[in-house]
Amino acid sequence: MSVNLGLPRVAAGLPQRPVSAGSGLMDRFGRTATDLRISLTDKCNLRCTYCMPAEGLDWLAKDQVLSDEEIVRLVRIGVDRLGIRELRLTGGEPLVRAGLTGIIAAIRRNHPGLPVSLTTNGLGLDKKAQALKDAGLSRINVSMDSLHPETFARLTRRPFLDRVLRGIEEADRVGLGLVKINAVLMRGINDHEAPALLDWAVRRGFELRFIEQMPLDADHGWTRENMVTAAEIRALLEAGGFDLAPDPRRRDGAPAERWQVRRSGGGSVVGTVGIIASVTEPFCADCRRTRITAEGRVRSCLFSHEETDLRGLLRGGATDEQVAGRWREAMWAKPKAHGMDHTGLGDADYVQPERTMSAIGG
Repeated sequence: MSVNLGLPRVAAGLPQRPVSAGSGLMDRFGRTATDLRISLTDKCNLRCTYCMPAEGLDWLAKDQVLSDEEIVRLVRIGVDRLGIRELRLTGGEPLVRAGLTGIIAAIRRNHPGLPVSLTTNGLGLDKKAQALKDAGLSRINVSMDSLHPETFARLTRRPFLDRVLRGIEEADRVGLGLVKINAVLMRGINDHEAPALLDWAVRRGFELRFIEQMPLDADHGWTRENMVTAAEIRALLEAGGFDLAPDPRRRDGAPAERWQVRRSGGGSVVGTVGIIASVTEPFCADCRRTRITAEGRVRSCLFSHEETDLRGLLRGGATDEQVAGRWREAMWAKPKAHGMDHTGLGDADYVQPERTMSAIGG
């Protein structure tokens, strides 16, 4: 993996600018990042086949991971100096992070109005949902790819579907906002479940979001042919008894394109479904995300090969403005797009990143 510990490289021929104090996280193409995704850990207690190998990964040592105080400080710098307006806590699996509720509570004290969400696999959520709510968490996304125990175990290599379902129910009971369910469809494994997943979600008032499988797996086994595309997902839902119509609300930089859901044959809207089509229907032109990995590196694009270190600045006595300046410079060098064409085959020079989704943080 190529890691940029200094200033990010800027491609020749593109406009350059001095990164002035007080400016936000603007890039060379006029996009401004306002959505911060910060990973709390690279560890996970599942072994999803599209994410990591069965034996897991080489986890970061404790001193390599951002401390609670460093996480809270980076969020403060992002909000107060760089225009961050929304925060998502990710992993790995953030529920395995010791001190999670304390981190959320500290962020909430500093930023009472900041939307703070969390993406989780749901294991242990039934025991922590109330504490997360009390700490100030606004909303939760739970990853669940199947309603069948055998298929769930095949995809995650763990027989824990019942525990995930308990966590979802408890999150809903305590009022952790609109519960969103994330599902990745794998061809020949769970793609036939798309209508059943949607039916289950709308009956419970959840918002289901299907995510195209991205080439961020540890084994580098992703292929365009095996990926279930957004167009195929819509066709599966319509063949399974649903009519979809574009959601009239503005997308406003969100990764998911939302669709209003009706039962086939008409009637009222019964819910909403989102589809995140990063590969075949990319939304790079309106990307507003900035990511920080668990070890404190800025990643301007999910598919980037370069990262910019902030942890060294934090531990080296840098001021908030110095940290903010390095962060601005990293985002100024953000690429125009992720490098794959709409077929998912990629441009001639496209190379899959070495880092997996678990190591990057969603």
